[in-house]
Amino acid sequence: MKAVQFRRYGGSEVIDHVEIERPEPASGQVLLKVAGTSFNPVDAGIRGGYLTEVFAIELPHVPGIDVAGTVAALGDDVEGWSVGDAVVALLPMDADGAAAEYVLAPAGSLAAAPQSVPLADAAALPTVGLTAWQALFEIAGLRAGQTVLINGAGGAVGSYATQLAASAAAVVTATAKPGDADRLRHRGARHVIDYIDYSATPFTVDNAPFDVVLNLIATTPEQTEALASVVADGGHYVGTMTSGPERPRRDLHTQRVFVRSDSAQLAALVARVDAGELRVDVADRRPLAEAADVHEAYDAGRLPGKTILVP
Repeated sequence: MKAVQFRRYGGSEVIDHVEIERPEPASGQVLLKVAGTSFNPVDAGIRGGYLTEVFAIELPHVPGIDVAGTVAALGDDVEGWSVGDAVVALLPMDADGAAAEYVLAPAGSLAAAPQSVPLADAAALPTVGLTAWQALFEIAGLRAGQTVLINGAGGAVGSYATQLAASAAAVVTATAKPGDADRLRHRGARHVIDYIDYSATPFTVDNAPFDVVLNLIATTPEQTEALASVVADGGHYVGTMTSGPERPRRDLHTQRVFVRSDSAQLAALVARVDAGELRVDVADRRPLAEAADVHEAYDAGRLPGKTILVP
């Protein structure tokens, strides 16, 4: 089968499009025929060798932690799934991924794919959708009527977080580039801010204080401290890149979110997609053979948004 693979750590030049042996499912696994996988920043981090202490992968490695596809074969002791079922999953980050024609997946990670979007596009849901859900509701415990600042809402996680927070009847303030403002308002943001002046004294953000600040971008220690300062007493600062200030005040809850696979949560997100309550945004679709170009575009800051790779 055709697959994307790298044999050493490095830049996009280490990505090859190669022929490898199709895997066979072991007990508790299913073999999926891949309809699509999506590029995530963690793919670049693993490829560059920056996450070796977190994810102990074996080289050569096939990237792609998101998958949408159909069940092609079942391992022993797999129940509830049949060959031909359309599914989505967040795959283990230390195993070979879905940038291939076929991939193995733990049966327990699967959820039925949404029926209202093309199957390949459904690969844009698992990692970023679960990240948004776990940050807002598991960690921050967001409730109706609360206020949330989503910093960097123009990206994939931010789009889902905006929609999920708004559907929970929270009041959303989103920061994003001007070109994303209308889209975020349509996704449920009550307020959109295109610039935060971290140098302002005293530091403030319109509509502060917030019950929850979800920071989706890399910020300096000083900027992180500033964002944490606009969290209300007893509120939450949650980050994907930073875990919060080095010395948070006593009434501030801080945590960095590390997404995990959860098939029940993923199934709930799928249900929201099919109910028209959650929009799946896809910026580009590329052939699997162009994976190196996608990695290069990300490294250069030119990736237009959520990109699907299609075998």
